[in-house]
Amino acid sequence: MPRMHSRARALCAALLLASPLGSPAAQPPPSPMIEIPAGAFRMGSDTGPDDERPAHQVHLAAYAIDRLPVTNAEFAAFLNAAGPRNARGERLYDDDDDDARIHRTGGRWRADSGFEAHPAVEVSFRGAAEYCAWAGKRLPTEAEWEKAARGADGRRYPWGNQAPDATRARYGAAFNATVPAGSHPAGASPHGVLDMAGNVWQWTSSLYRAYPWRADDGREDVRSPEARVTRGGAHDWPAGALTATHRGRGLSRAPAAGHHNIGFRCAR
Repeated sequence: MPRMHSRARALCAALLLASPLGSPAAQPPPSPMIEIPAGAFRMGSDTGPDDERPAHQVHLAAYAIDRLPVTNAEFAAFLNAAGPRNARGERLYDDDDDDARIHRTGGRWRADSGFEAHPAVEVSFRGAAEYCAWAGKRLPTEAEWEKAARGADGRRYPWGNQAPDATRARYGAAFNATVPAGSHPAGASPHGVLDMAGNVWQWTSSLYRAYPWRADDGREDVRSPEARVTRGGAHDWPAGALTATHRGRGLSRAPAAGHHNIGFRCAR
């Protein structure tokens, strides 16, 4: 894996310290990750919603990001190690929500039949952060997510500048009508990362604050209760939310709770 720069090391360490987990014996087998090379990219947009402005150059050290969002089956393994609440009583998973697709049966947490490969939803921000720490990873920053989604050529969508269609992303569908992770290979980003548009929104580690993005201005405070940036659009949102620069504007995303259309992936 690429070397982790100091900011990423500090963030990962903070997440591990914030979690009661992290035991190597409890970790899942490694899921495929995509290496993103060091370099600059254009973040944001001067033609989109106000919260995407101004477009600006951001330089990132090399990192890796999960090829796919975390699935219900993967998150069920975490729940068997951690449970739905952490040692501080914070909700990691809204198992009592009707939209949850993981339930405790026979003394074990299991993904509902037919939903094992669907992206895990009803995971709070803290649950996503603690899952990633348990797996020896961390949540991606907003900048890392966007670079992995659009590359360095300023494209509008992960696949390019062509308008979305049903071969590239899951959007404009019914409430809770997710599909298995990786169902749209034609929507791959220039780095080969899948599901960066549609199906489920994805938590990032960054607080929802105005641009320009900077890693050292407090927006990466892992213990802050403020709203976090979510990225990627979802199955029940229109095509306008699928751009690689959309920051989840207008989305209900209270970080202390899970949501039916918010999932996540990890980085390292």
